[in-house]
Amino acid sequence: MKAYEIRNMSDSEIRTKLEETYEELFNLRFQLAIGQVKDPSRIKMLKRDIARMKTILHERRLAAS
Repeated sequence: MKAYEIRNMSDSEIRTKLEETYEELFNLRFQLAIGQVKDPSRIKMLKRDIARMKTILHERRLAAS
């Protein structure tokens, strides 16, 4: 997910997407542990998406105060 896509979302949409991404990351880590993950690079992409979402939420909190 690109930063401009995240910036076009509302705060509640970002938080919902963040929860879904955390859940998907958890499942992929579990699959990695048992050796059934199909695309290990997806883990890295999800971590970066989480960081982007958190950064944008933090920027918005700073701009509001």
